Amino acid sequence: MQLLKSKMTKDLAVDALQWRYEKPYDLYNNELNSEAIDEMLDNSYFGIVNEENELIGYYCTGISARVPAGNKINAYDEERIDIGVGLKPNLTGKGFGSTFFSFILEDIVRTHPNIPMRLTVATFNKRAIRLYEKFGFVEQKKFDSEVAEFITMTRK
Repeated sequence: MQLLKSKMTKDLAVDALQWRYEKPYDLYNNELNSEAIDEMLDNSYFGIVNEENELIGYYCTGISARVPAGNKINAYDEERIDIGVGLKPNLTGKGFGSTFFSFILEDIVRTHPNIPMRLTVATFNKRAIRLYEKFGFVEQKKFDSEVAEFITMTRK
């Protein structure tokens, strides 16, 4: 499958916001409303599409990639580029994560060279944590939110 980066459009945002993950990953389900659409259209989100221009995932950078509860413990004080990712539910757990995440990292390195990266992940999401470790990310800070426990992971 060929991956391509796409400007986030309203149609892509609506598609992504309707994705539904099974428990316990349902934490990553979003609400489809005008506020969520506006956030995805704020130029910090990018779609990842296949050769048929079907949305298979997305990523965001900056404040949109942070979990607000992390601010209470200064989880985001160090200068880093924060990354958030979403993969279409029917593609998760099928060995596609490395290809998908590698594509995103290559794009971020190309557009933000020499800036260390950080991401935030729920501690129960062992699949994602293993994937991030495979790409050189290491655990930094742990914190609780109202819905789950999270860790930040960084890569130089």
